[in-house]
Amino acid sequence: MGAQSARADSLSVAVLLTGLIAMGAISTDLYLPSLPAIGAAFGVAAAEVQLTLSVFLVGFACSQLICGPLSDRFGRRPVILGGIALYLAATLLCIAAPSIEVLITARFLQALGACVGPVLGRAVVRDVYGREGAAQVLSYMGMAMALAPALGPIIGGYLQVWFGWQANFGVLAAFALALFVAILAVLPETNRWPDPSATRPARLATTYLSLLRERSYIGYVMIVGFSYAGIFSFISGSSFVLIGLLGLTPDLYGYCFAAIVVGYMIGTFGSGRLTRRLGLERMISLGGAVQCFGGLLGVVLYGAGFFSVISIVGPVALFMIGAGLVLPNAQAGALGPFPKNAGSASALLGFCQMGFAALVGIAVGHGSGTSALPMMAAIALVALGALMSYRLVVRRAKPLAQEAD
Repeated sequence: MGAQSARADSLSVAVLLTGLIAMGAISTDLYLPSLPAIGAAFGVAAAEVQLTLSVFLVGFACSQLICGPLSDRFGRRPVILGGIALYLAATLLCIAAPSIEVLITARFLQALGACVGPVLGRAVVRDVYGREGAAQVLSYMGMAMALAPALGPIIGGYLQVWFGWQANFGVLAAFALALFVAILAVLPETNRWPDPSATRPARLATTYLSLLRERSYIGYVMIVGFSYAGIFSFISGSSFVLIGLLGLTPDLYGYCFAAIVVGYMIGTFGSGRLTRRLGLERMISLGGAVQCFGGLLGVVLYGAGFFSVISIVGPVALFMIGAGLVLPNAQAGALGPFPKNAGSASALLGFCQMGFAALVGIAVGHGSGTSALPMMAAIALVALGALMSYRLVVRRAKPLAQEAD
């Protein structure tokens, strides 16, 4: 293990994993207050600026299909280090981008590296804590890592006001460098079953097809995909709605975004406290109902003519409470039966999650410059989709046998 000095279940490793899992969120949330300014700087419309978000998710989704199996073959640690090195180089390119096209390309490359954080961070949690333990640990990690996106838009708003949009990418570069050094120092290898055939094309196809044949796995993936699409709908449209249509300054927008994240933290805290007592499925059912209530409330208020910061932020915060209850449990439910293929199962889960969210985000981005309705309607629809996925797919699926840890 060389320089590795921490136990896999130590607090220092848990803190590091929280940072890794937060990589995707902070890579999008930190620069959200700068989206209108980026459009102005390059002289492009909101839909083009929104592509820096959606293309990031496309790269994030595609890369997961490779980094998961790579970690099943070579181990979690070397793949994480390689991904963060790529992320750092791409982030520097974002800072120097002379056009929106170059920035979009750099964001795609940045995403290829960023995906190792959430995908392999979750796989390491599964390696160390098992199925039920992973649900609880992911819940507490979700609450802790929500501090990053809660503070991200606030910090990003002030950086935008004081220094301009490139400063946000400078902070991301420093974050990546710190993670790289910390991984070298404390992260042990947790893959106990390295599989030399995990990256062979035929084996990859067999592994992914076997996962797609499991109705329970598909159901959990659908729940995660719909729930995350609701979060990304707000990420995609909120700056254009709150800054562009309601006239908030970038720094005040950051505080509104933080209020949304507090809702997610409340949900994940409740999940961490209640999952072992109530079980995964009850938590998903409860969270799905809360998501639907928040999403539908937002549409009803907007349809009734209420268009203010409170009528936007309040319903979305309720949706986020539900998402905090749903996501850690659905993720653990999807990965739980597959300890020997946790990397691949996590990769396919992330691919579907990010790919679907990117499609929803593109649709939201095309309408959010002139109306809040596309964003609010998308949140309501995907919330309903998550609840129906649980009731019609997961509840009717045959339980999967748990593989030996």
